[in-house]
Amino acid sequence: MDEGRQKDLQLLEEIIDKGLKQKLVHATASRDKIFEEQKVLSDLRKNLETLEKNGVNSLKTRVNLGSEVYMQAEVPDTRHIFMDVGLGFYVEFTRQEALAYISQREERIKTQLEEFTGVITQIKGRIKLAHYQIQQILNLPEENPSSRQRSF
Repeated sequence: MDEGRQKDLQLLEEIIDKGLKQKLVHATASRDKIFEEQKVLSDLRKNLETLEKNGVNSLKTRVNLGSEVYMQAEVPDTRHIFMDVGLGFYVEFTRQEALAYISQREERIKTQLEEFTGVITQIKGRIKLAHYQIQQILNLPEENPSSRQRSF
């Protein structure tokens, strides 16, 4: 294989390994975080709907303090809850306000998931294209067909 092809192969391999694969890992991790947030919101929605449906205004629960250490907690009024709205800020909502806010966040999350899925698809396509280009470089004949001498 000539030196030019070898450099082309090295460049394509670097693009795949140092660029595209790292971007793919980052985009997939970001999408996974969004999936996790979606699940938390879905669980919260179900809990709020259950409280509303059953008319529960107080409850006893178990709270995870961390490292799988739990304690019992009593919530005297479940009609108002505090929700994390980002950047460490919590806002007090009624159940209905919280459900409306959750719906808005779920729509934003749906949009974000579509965007990250598109980005991931593009990166995978670029990786496949680079692999195809490598295959083409490896399958090329060693010499140019027009420069071959014919012998009969």
